[in-house]
Amino acid sequence: MTDLSLGVVLAGIGAGLAAIMAGIGSIIGIGYPGRAAAGVLSEDPSKFGSLFLLVVLPGTQGFYGFVAAFLIIGNIPNVVNISQGMQLLFAALPIAFTGLLSGIHQGKVCAAGVSLVAKRPKEAMKGVIFAAMVETYAVLGLLITFFLNNAVQF
Repeated sequence: MTDLSLGVVLAGIGAGLAAIMAGIGSIIGIGYPGRAAAGVLSEDPSKFGSLFLLVVLPGTQGFYGFVAAFLIIGNIPNVVNISQGMQLLFAALPIAFTGLLSGIHQGKVCAAGVSLVAKRPKEAMKGVIFAAMVETYAVLGLLITFFLNNAVQF
């Protein structure tokens, strides 16, 4: 395998990790409040609007991973050696790991927010605010991935 093709493979692995790991975080994360919300809605379907944001909020990590993968894939035609491919692989890791972990933990916070809405529907935004605090770290992971991706010298 040539330096060029190995570099391209490494960059592709990075893009895949960004999308897959952040996506897994969202998949698992949405599951927690989704299950909790279904229980609340079985008792009071009128709370759907208050619960919707709490259920979908952990899905943002998957979008961040997709954006990062898209940015990295955009640089693949510029890769000419192993070093550049390795740099793109490492650039993907911040959003891959923060997306995975924050998606899962945001889902748990959102599930607690669903419990809050079940008992005190007017306090729904407090649950969203707590979940947004976890979201901050996924955004930071995406920003670091963005900066690292742009720092690769071609």
